[in-house]
Amino acid sequence: MKRLPLDDSFKVNRNPVTLREIVLDKLRSAIMNFQLLPGDRLVERDLCERLGVSRTSVREALRHLESEGLVEFADAKGPRVAIITLEDARDIYELRCVLEGLIVQLFTLNAKAKDIRALEKALAVNRKALEERALSDVLSSVQGFYDVLLEGSGNQVAATQLRQLQARISYLRATSVSQENRRGVSSDEMERMVAAIKSGDPMAAHQASVDHVRAAAKVALESLRQQRNDDHKVRDIAAPIALKEPRIGH
Repeated sequence: MKRLPLDDSFKVNRNPVTLREIVLDKLRSAIMNFQLLPGDRLVERDLCERLGVSRTSVREALRHLESEGLVEFADAKGPRVAIITLEDARDIYELRCVLEGLIVQLFTLNAKAKDIRALEKALAVNRKALEERALSDVLSSVQGFYDVLLEGSGNQVAATQLRQLQARISYLRATSVSQENRRGVSSDEMERMVAAIKSGDPMAAHQASVDHVRAAAKVALESLRQQRNDDHKVRDIAAPIALKEPRIGH
């Protein structure tokens, strides 16, 4: 058999758009899975070494995450994982109550049979993910559930508004579902939502949605409140120690 020469078709083409999306997904996942914590500095050089990509790819991903509210350029020290304050979280949950309640109500009124089937399938995927307990799979399954609701609601303006908050909502969702006492309850709440939708009662569906968001808010806000209290304790303990350290350069 005659050997054919290797031509340019043998080359691996690195699509910069695809590479950027991969870097973005890796960084977003690290934040959602609490591998990178609020306030952590995001040093480009370190990220490039860990990811094995160029600074351009990392810089573009960080800017995109800034637009999602997951990264902030707070000072001259460079980017860091955004700190979602207790007040920010409360505001987001209040807005979720309004937008998601409306979305679920409209879905009940406008959804076709295929939309209902898709929602039931998404609920089953979520239930399985909760049983298997992998946080990334749980977050993905919940997002899939809400994607069906958004598409079937018929209100693209409300859907767009909710999607703009999606990254921060997902982060807060990770905060709540990572609590052991929340996962089973969350699944029950979503099942009640679907049952109300299937019964064709938009007001009951709306109330089920609001109850679901309020229950998630209670757990997430308590977790954030505890974190803030712990941070204050650390600062209170560290302050007198810092005063005892020698001053350099004077």
